[in-house]
Amino acid sequence: MTRTAHKWGVVAALGVMLAAAGVVVLRRGAPTPEPAGPTTPVESTSRPKLVSVGPKLTSNETSQPLSVYGERLVPGLKLVLGPPLSRELPLVVVDAGHAYARLPAGLALPEDSPQAVVEARLSPEGEGSARLTVVNDTAFPDLTGLALSPDGRTLFMASPPTDTVFALDVESGRVERLAVGDGPSALATWKDAEGRPWLGVVHRYQPELRLYALDAPGSAPRVLPAPVGAHGLEVDGVSGVAFVAEHVRDRVHALSLADGAVKWSAAVDPNPRALARWKDLLAVGSLQTGQLELLRQADGAPVATVVPGPGVSILGGHTEPFREQVMGGKAPRALVASERLGRLFMASLGPNVGPNPRRMEVSANSGVAVVDPAGGAYVRHRGFGAGVTEGLALDDAAGLLYAADVGLGRVRVLDARALVGAEKAARGAVLQEVALTPPEGTPRIRPAADFTAKDRAGEELHSGPRALALSPDGATLYVLNRFTRTVALVDVREARAGKARVVRQLPVVQGRAQAKRRLGQVLYYVDLGRTGLTCDGCHIEGHTGGVFYEKMRPNNRVYRSTTALGSRDTPPYFTPASHHSLADTVSFVGGRNRFHNPDPSPEEVEALSLFTALMPTPPNPFRGAAGAPLETVELPDGRVGRPARGRELFEGKGRCVECHPAPLYTLDQDAATRGQYLDVGTPVALPLRLELQDLVVGAAPPSLVGTWDVWPLLTSATAGYAVKDGRLVVDTRFPLRAVLETSGPKHGNAQALTAEERDDLLAFLLTL
Repeated sequence: MTRTAHKWGVVAALGVMLAAAGVVVLRRGAPTPEPAGPTTPVESTSRPKLVSVGPKLTSNETSQPLSVYGERLVPGLKLVLGPPLSRELPLVVVDAGHAYARLPAGLALPEDSPQAVVEARLSPEGEGSARLTVVNDTAFPDLTGLALSPDGRTLFMASPPTDTVFALDVESGRVERLAVGDGPSALATWKDAEGRPWLGVVHRYQPELRLYALDAPGSAPRVLPAPVGAHGLEVDGVSGVAFVAEHVRDRVHALSLADGAVKWSAAVDPNPRALARWKDLLAVGSLQTGQLELLRQADGAPVATVVPGPGVSILGGHTEPFREQVMGGKAPRALVASERLGRLFMASLGPNVGPNPRRMEVSANSGVAVVDPAGGAYVRHRGFGAGVTEGLALDDAAGLLYAADVGLGRVRVLDARALVGAEKAARGAVLQEVALTPPEGTPRIRPAADFTAKDRAGEELHSGPRALALSPDGATLYVLNRFTRTVALVDVREARAGKARVVRQLPVVQGRAQAKRRLGQVLYYVDLGRTGLTCDGCHIEGHTGGVFYEKMRPNNRVYRSTTALGSRDTPPYFTPASHHSLADTVSFVGGRNRFHNPDPSPEEVEALSLFTALMPTPPNPFRGAAGAPLETVELPDGRVGRPARGRELFEGKGRCVECHPAPLYTLDQDAATRGQYLDVGTPVALPLRLELQDLVVGAAPPSLVGTWDVWPLLTSATAGYAVKDGRLVVDTRFPLRAVLETSGPKHGNAQALTAEERDDLLAFLLTL
């Protein structure tokens, strides 16, 4: 389930398709055909015409900017959306061919409908129409964040698509809803210098940090300014500082809890999420580079970058024999710090194995890494070989580490002291695995008997433990189950003896609307075949996940993991192309991920295809209130560009539109032009053990929608990564600049642009 950059076709096939469509194809050296005869004049019209709307797939989770393409567009037009939305949107018309609108947030759809296909037209008296698919996310609660009040009495859980934070009383099971902003994405609880308890909530789509005084229930929250696109939150309550990680500018901001003033702001690797404080350091994990950066809490100054390299210690799992071929890290999914042990613990899929003589591929080895923050060193990775470790909780006093496995539906209990000790002790660090049995009546992805076969996960995989919290006395572990939307209470008083047990499960959100989509979500994240390979392993939350060494006929090479967001409209998939629909891709990848134990059933293929098809690209943050691009955009490297001028260059002098036409900015958006496999002179591969890579020149033109949030770029990942001392290093955090400035004459006409024009073109690309 990858985007159009993982695709192949032959240029000759385009001629066949065009000929079949009745279009004359001119070949180099062929004579110009004679006219077929007199033609009938086409009746002229002055009516505005709608050609397309992009993106074609959007969501009702938040306000979404739309681009409208047409002919003879004039000010005063409106975009009319048919049933079930039935509303008109004012258009900002910039010229005869381009206009913009904004789809408002919270558009209500029937609860059990996962999507609505809406016909769009122009008013007044427009001609032509286009289809827009709106995903019904506001009726799809999805629990992803968890925090426990300092007194241990209340759990707080965030559901971003429904703009909800739930407060669960762990004694009574009573659930209340807090008033939060648009897309609550990360939570934290703490006590301030005076001992008062607080809850903090940051948001993905609303630039706010909301502070709730937990000793004054029912009181309105204090609202402080915060960056938009927040995904991570860590708080130093005594010092009165909140650290916020955001995805729009890829920065970490230190904010005063008194007034929201920015104490410092530091650029970090793309898509930071996991944060942890250790003494005077702040650890920041990047979902896209797989690196861990250590910053000084006082001023944000960089201290060290931690990433595994060749020779790193791997204990357990199938990647252990390949430690010498490690080329980097994989996304840090959770971080916790141990003051007593002087270490950080990091949940990830382990060191990333690159080209190797045995051609071992896709090196997912879920587990926990040990990091020495004082020395800035990656000590070791304790791999489990199966599942996906997602959440961590530490009992520093007892020396116990708890790890939630969303792929297997289990929580592992580890001896933290053994984990940081000698190799033999670390190998035996797993004390117990606790299965989170789903509540009675939970729908299954397959018949119950299928979960008892050899080397398969059990029925507990339907729970989806995502995040953990530990009671203040260390006696109870709270497990947030994403798929069943429950909280499990685990008695861990005898965990060191391997006797932790689930004593209770509390429901947070009732209802089973959009049942098939729910099953698709389970299939996307779980590891039924216990191989360690899942959809989310390579495409985190549907988005990117770094690079991997892949083995696909007829070649072995290092690929970038592309985004699946919006991919439903841009087949075919893979490079070379082998699958021409999402269903075909799901069937192939799903079976391969499980090592065919078993192959996906038709019902599984249908559910997973639906879930993947409903993953839209996020709303572009470089658009204004009316949906149009901002007048100027500050680029990631500090320069400034003008999107309007950049669009003119994109469609004209830069010649970009030849391979990246609107509305999805790829030839693969249209059946008549998709499947082209082009050599545009971009680098074929990262120069890492090239003798072990089978290289194929060329790639399909990827969609440029959402490129502002994609790293690295190019199928080869050479726009972002470089190679040093046998491993990958981050070469640039602004890969669009790298693509533009290293493109030769075969890749558009970027070489003919001035420095100022390149800035304008880059600004336009950031608004797509």
